[in-house]
Amino acid sequence: MGNNKNMGMLTKNDKITTNNNMVLERQIETLGALGSSESPMIVPSSDDVTLDTMDGEEELVGSDQTSADYYFDSYAHFGKREMLKDTVRTKTYQNVIYQNSFLFKDKIVLDVGAGTGILSLFCAKGGAKHVYAVECSAMADTAKEIVKANGFSDVITVLKGKIEEIDFPTTHVDIIISEWMGYFLLFENMLNTVLYARDKWLVPGGVVLPDKTSLYLTAIEDAEYKQEKITFWNQVYGFDMSCIRKQAMLEPLVDTVDANQIVTHSTLLKTMDIEKMTAGDASFSAPFKLVASRNDFIHALVAYFDVTFSKCHKATGFSTGPRSRPTHWKQTVMYLEDVITICEGEALTGIMSVSQNKKNPRDLDVTVQYSFNGKRSSASRTQHYRMR
Repeated sequence: MGNNKNMGMLTKNDKITTNNNMVLERQIETLGALGSSESPMIVPSSDDVTLDTMDGEEELVGSDQTSADYYFDSYAHFGKREMLKDTVRTKTYQNVIYQNSFLFKDKIVLDVGAGTGILSLFCAKGGAKHVYAVECSAMADTAKEIVKANGFSDVITVLKGKIEEIDFPTTHVDIIISEWMGYFLLFENMLNTVLYARDKWLVPGGVVLPDKTSLYLTAIEDAEYKQEKITFWNQVYGFDMSCIRKQAMLEPLVDTVDANQIVTHSTLLKTMDIEKMTAGDASFSAPFKLVASRNDFIHALVAYFDVTFSKCHKATGFSTGPRSRPTHWKQTVMYLEDVITICEGEALTGIMSVSQNKKNPRDLDVTVQYSFNGKRSSASRTQHYRMR
């Protein structure tokens, strides 16, 4: 979730409807302020972790763009304010750059997916010799104006286009910096673009920032939402509308989870070393074991991620978990068909598989196989989800 990437994704107050007969009716409630302007205290989520091993392109109504093309311009103006106001995200990058000038002084930097150019501005102010800010959306034109207005035109070059297609003006860079992470860490798959730039231009021994990410899973009680927005469709004024329920179950929810809803410990699904991994590593299957910390019900699984800048003088980073300060990535919630009655110490086990959608590589296909056999309930099922 490095831009307003949730333009078409469900939030907790959406009313789910069919593609053919209904529209998505937004019912947005005021949730209040979620953050502050102070520099974030970076607290990793390790204290809460137990380590265990459309046919063709969709067209947009009123547009000749495909869904894949629309990605590059959909958030060009609407999502940047949300991102910049995400102080956990923005202040962490700022601190990484300003407090580690030894990494940036007199270095050539590539900013992948530069957006407004805020990271490029940080790098220029932090002592970089030159910064190449690559942005594919229309925001690139605005970024040029911002760079000029702040007197950095001689240090920052804004390049508009896809990183795989641009005419890059240098043969190498010393640092690649990017805020590529999406919802569920991998949604929209901008990671592959960073890996492409790394393989093509990063010098041996060069630095990628951030360089490590970790994806986690936990489970929550959420009877109220499931009843109101999902189970509701089983019978609507005496009529079966369960086809809409199927759509609601298929698409994960991106929202801020109340920490009080968490029923189990977290488990690590996947750690990625951005300097060493290959593009194929972003597709994976991982076992999970979620041990209950209290007697409760489980209605959904929740995924979140941590980001680490380990090459800094003092390793730093941030978490998008429900026990940490909220970010614009929030958390990703996947509702289960079964309601699991779990007792303290019992474990929900399974395997989660994640892969790019074959028809639109910016979408994610997620499959969860889970099994539970406890004192008061048992369940075994395979569920499929699609983030789009």
